[in-house]
Amino acid sequence: MSETEKFYLERFGVTDRELLAAMGRVKVRDVDYADLYFEHTVDESISMEESLVKRASKSVSQGVGVRATAGEKTGYAYSDEITLRQLEQAADTARYIARSPAGAGSVPAIRVGRPGQDLYPVTVPATEVATPEKVALLERIDQVARAYDPRIKNVMASFTTEYKIVLIANSEGELVGDVQPLSRLQVTCIAEGNGQRQVGSFGGGGRGEYTFFLENNRWERYAKEAARQAVLNLRAVDTPAGPMVVVLGSGWPGILLHEAIGHGLEADFNRKKTSAFTDRIGEVVASELCTIVDDGTLPFRRGSLNVDDEGTTTSRTVLIEKGILKGYMTDKLNARLMSIPLTGNGRRESFQCIPMPRMTNTFMLPGESTPAEIIRSVKRGLYAVYFGGGQVDITNGKFVFSASEAYLIEDGQVTTPVKGATLIGSGPEILKKVSMVGNDLQLDEGIGTCGKDGQSVPVGVGLPTTRVDEITVGGTQA
Repeated sequence: MSETEKFYLERFGVTDRELLAAMGRVKVRDVDYADLYFEHTVDESISMEESLVKRASKSVSQGVGVRATAGEKTGYAYSDEITLRQLEQAADTARYIARSPAGAGSVPAIRVGRPGQDLYPVTVPATEVATPEKVALLERIDQVARAYDPRIKNVMASFTTEYKIVLIANSEGELVGDVQPLSRLQVTCIAEGNGQRQVGSFGGGGRGEYTFFLENNRWERYAKEAARQAVLNLRAVDTPAGPMVVVLGSGWPGILLHEAIGHGLEADFNRKKTSAFTDRIGEVVASELCTIVDDGTLPFRRGSLNVDDEGTTTSRTVLIEKGILKGYMTDKLNARLMSIPLTGNGRRESFQCIPMPRMTNTFMLPGESTPAEIIRSVKRGLYAVYFGGGQVDITNGKFVFSASEAYLIEDGQVTTPVKGATLIGSGPEILKKVSMVGNDLQLDEGIGTCGKDGQSVPVGVGLPTTRVDEITVGGTQA
């Protein structure tokens, strides 16, 4: 037995014989595919508010999920106790839910394999850094943010880490393990002045270690940026409403791309014919300036994985190329049912959840225009730099997004900051109205979390500066 086999099997206290026994109970006559997903997770969180540590927690969870698919039917059962008896009970339950009778099955020998890539080598996980050191960092953040401007009246900062070990065995004879670190530092500031209170928020992270936040005093930049946004919004004016040219800034504004377009390109929505992009492969769905990819192979990025939660190596998937729809993001079930390529986008929140097609890092490739050229091209419009929350309807791509930092563009110049701006439109429609794409692609700082069917997973987004010729802007100024 190799050292890799020992590490993962001993971590979960199972043997290869027990894996085969459980797999043999679930992968029987009418079951097309089955897998076992083992997970061990250590979560830590420390938060500070009003210069005091308000919350510190640490949790450890472990369990296994068993899945059986037969046609379009999926049976799933899980247990937080990993024993042969629990494995067999979960296997029987998953098989029963999938409505497949018990019987003899054929399961190939299972061998442990390493992921085909090493995107986030782990040395000292952030969860092993002493709590006093993390508290000291939060105290420094509090001091730096308050020193930025006397109008900063409160600072909230939090540091969260996750250290996850997974092992996936499937009925195709594959057994793949991975160690997945994840960390995030978030700073929120409240500024008071001119009879009002405004909020600014900034943060970052990824699949890296604690030292990531110390490099080049990255933590200090987060604190000052959150303070800057809060103070800036104190002098922001009401947003004018109506259709107008909108320039989306680079980086985090890619969240609009993620929500308004990305979800519609996940395979399950298209198999069920509930997406605005259903049956449109090969069609022009966007401006020829738009090339959109989902890439789970970017080192240390928040949305990246060596293997997805089905054990498939992640990949770079071109979704839209020069305006033409090229493909969808798939997991094993939907790739098989739709007879399309497997892209390594099967993801789940935990061992308690069924995997489904999900995004990893989704972004638009850069164009040839400079950001300055794009701004100069606008007579009157809105420059949206940072977004807060939003909502989208997958069936038609219609969305509503609130901009937490935005400015007026007047006569080719960025001028007054505005507040209360919301963007209202349809993802497929705004893609067609993209008229300029910048050469300044940036990915977000590493804060994205995506929700779907009650499950949350970490993701990344990105965008170059992009001009959209018309989006309806909701504001507070008529």
